[in-house]
Amino acid sequence: MLFSQIPGLTEVKKVLLQAVQNNHVAHAQLFLGAEGALNLPLALAYTTYLHCQNPGEADACGVCAACSKNLKFIHPDTHFVFPIGNIKGSKDEESFKIEKLKTWRSFLLQQPFGNIEDWANFYGGEDKQANISKEESREIVKALSLKPFESKNKMMIIWQPEYMHPSAANGILKILEEPTPNTYFILITNAGDRLLPTILSRTQLITVPLLSDTELEQYLIEHMEVDEKRAGKAAQLADGNLNLSFKILSKEEDNNTQRFIEWMRTCFKKDFITLVSMADEYHNLDKLSQRGMLTYSINMLRETLLHLSGASAINRTRGEELQFVQNFGKVLNWQKIEKSVQLMSEATYHLERNGSAKMIFLDLSVNLSKTLTTN
Repeated sequence: MLFSQIPGLTEVKKVLLQAVQNNHVAHAQLFLGAEGALNLPLALAYTTYLHCQNPGEADACGVCAACSKNLKFIHPDTHFVFPIGNIKGSKDEESFKIEKLKTWRSFLLQQPFGNIEDWANFYGGEDKQANISKEESREIVKALSLKPFESKNKMMIIWQPEYMHPSAANGILKILEEPTPNTYFILITNAGDRLLPTILSRTQLITVPLLSDTELEQYLIEHMEVDEKRAGKAAQLADGNLNLSFKILSKEEDNNTQRFIEWMRTCFKKDFITLVSMADEYHNLDKLSQRGMLTYSINMLRETLLHLSGASAINRTRGEELQFVQNFGKVLNWQKIEKSVQLMSEATYHLERNGSAKMIFLDLSVNLSKTLTTN
C-alpha cells in the first residue's frame, strides 16, 4: 500500500512522513480511529515508506525490491498479528500458521479497506470467536529477537489488539517498553477504550479521522468510476466510511428517498395500521439496508435544518429530495428536528446491538408521529 492509494488524510500523512524524514519515529504507535477510518491502509503505507530503498518526500518509490515485497505483503521484516478463529482444514499448529498468513495476505490484497467483519467472512470464521491468542505474544518476541533480513527496520503490525487474550497483551508489555533497536510497533484499533491502560501508556497516539463527504465522493468517482449522483448519495450515507460506501454501491439501487417520504407522511397522518405494515417491510430488509435507511433519514432531517437556518447554499439535496426538504421545513422547527434525530440515533444504537428490527422501527415510528404532530 502507498500513501497515494489512500484518499484524504493529508495532515496525518504529513505527520508520519515528517517523523521518518526527521528520524523521530516512535518505537510504538497506536493508530486510532472510528469504525471505517483508514487505520490499516495508513499503517501499511507507512510500513512501505519505512522499508523503501528510495523514498520520496511524499511517498515510497513503489518500484524498489522492498516496495515490491511490501505491496504484496511478503516483506520478511514486516510481521503481522491479527485476530482469527479456526480455519477449516488446518490440522496442526505449523500448517495453521502458514494457512492463516496466506489467507491474511489475500485479504489485504482484495479488501485493503475491510473491517473485522469482512475478515471473518473472508476466512470463513464468521461463526467463530476471533481472538489473538497468548501464544502470539511468544511469537512476537521470537520474531523480533532476530536481526532484520533485508531492511534496517523491523515492523510489527498488530491489527485489532483489543482482541488480544489478556495473557497475550501482558506478554508484549516489556518488549513494547524496551524494544530491540530499529524495531517499530504499529497497533491499529477502532476501540481504544478496550485496550489495557499499560498498552496505551506505552504508545504514541496517531488519530485517524474519517473521510469528508467530498473526499469520499471524489474517490468513488475517480477510482471506482461511479457517476457523480450515485457517488454523492453513497458518500452521504456512508458518513466518511469508505468501506461502507463500497457495500452501499454493491447493492441494487436503493429507494430510500421514496421510503423516507412515505414514512414521514404516514407518521404525520398518524396512520398506525400502515406503520405496522411498514415495520414488517423494514424487518425484511438486510442489516445494511436497515442501517442505511436510518442514516439517510437522519441526513435528510439535517438537510431540513440547514434549510430552516437559511444555509441552503451548503444543502446537498437535489431534485425530489430538495423539494421534499423545502416542504418538510414548512411544518417543522429545530426542536422537532433535534428530537427526531435523537430518536433515530437511539434506534440505530439498538439496531446495531441486534434488537428486533420490527419492534425498533415501530416504536420509533410511534414516537416520531407524536414528535412531528405536537404543537
